[in-house]
Amino acid sequence: MSKELLGALDTLETEKGIKKEVVIDALEAALVSAYKRNYGQAQNVEVEFDQVKGNIHVYAVKEVVEDVFDSRLEVSLQDALAINKAYEIGDEIRFEVTPKNFGRIAAQTAKQVIMQRVREAERGIIYDEYSQYENEIVTGEVERQDNRFVYVSLGKVEAVMGRSDQLPGETYRIHDKIKVYVSKVENATKGPQVFVSRTAPDLLKRLFEQEVPEIFDGIVEIVSIAREAGDRAKVAVRSNNPNVDPVGTCVGPKGQRVQTIVNELHGENMDIVEWTDDTAVFIANALNPAEVLDVIFDPENERGCTVVVPDYQLSLAIGKRGQNARLAAKLTGFKIDIKSETEASDIMEANPDNVAAAETATDPADLDAESATSEAPATEEADDSVASDVEAPADAESATPADDATSDATDESSH
Repeated sequence: MSKELLGALDTLETEKGIKKEVVIDALEAALVSAYKRNYGQAQNVEVEFDQVKGNIHVYAVKEVVEDVFDSRLEVSLQDALAINKAYEIGDEIRFEVTPKNFGRIAAQTAKQVIMQRVREAERGIIYDEYSQYENEIVTGEVERQDNRFVYVSLGKVEAVMGRSDQLPGETYRIHDKIKVYVSKVENATKGPQVFVSRTAPDLLKRLFEQEVPEIFDGIVEIVSIAREAGDRAKVAVRSNNPNVDPVGTCVGPKGQRVQTIVNELHGENMDIVEWTDDTAVFIANALNPAEVLDVIFDPENERGCTVVVPDYQLSLAIGKRGQNARLAAKLTGFKIDIKSETEASDIMEANPDNVAAAETATDPADLDAESATSEAPATEEADDSVASDVEAPADAESATPADDATSDATDESSH
């Protein structure tokens, strides 16, 4: 057993990276428990492993006392002096008590300890490897799915994707290759647990970083994202180089860059709008593809505003099921109340005092939403029954124009 054990320890250190000393310390502690359990001994014992020969020795440790009350823990001074005249009261003497058949117990214990250390080491290696991929995109292979999760193989570990992290309407088949966003890595009791997502807003951000080198290099920056996964997303971008058009850079030649992302997300539409310091212009851009005539800020609510659009574009500005306005509200961080030109005129005539108190952001001619959006403004059918007052949910992680953080969102779009 001694040669086999030494060989196993050397192999562990070479192949698994587990230090020999760590295994030996664990083995000695386990052998102490095994000795007491198998031989009904309660005395103070120590186990020593000979790293040269591989032999195992068990020692009973006794304290030198004047009068012995417990022979399992104590030895008289007279007996101690007979062993060595240098002993004094309070010293500890080790007596070897290794049983003759202890080798079998030691072998079983050593096997258990080594297997446990191997499992712990492998878990630690996997956790260290995949924790560095947290908040990043990885490519995995669909292994199986049940009522709660889709299980995605990432190589050494099986990640799970919950229902809320699956794209609506997306079908996952075994052996499908998919790109997923690593949202969380936990070092659980049963081993590392990796959680992945296809609906996280940061998935969209990472996809743009992969497809647009200017974003990866920091020349173009994604300021905020509003997304309704699987349907539509709005992305606000700005350029740190005055010679680079942020929207055109993200769209790419003939829309190739953004189309690659749309295909990866199975047709999720994208609105790419330009972020600007002028809040009114940014709000107008966010309502693309609708034309905005005026933006009036609410003097009583610093995060509220009224947007005036042409009568024939009211439904387009609101969007199907209010989606366009809802995404714009999340993207800008403003509560947006959309009014038609006629409705706004009637309100102004009926309440001249309130209109005078309101702060008009800019002249209608200066608000050209089409100049800051992606290539072709798409038409959008909307429900006329949708109310024009659309507000971002109170718990939405809305990004303000100054934030670099991304924010969640929903619905359809135009390139």
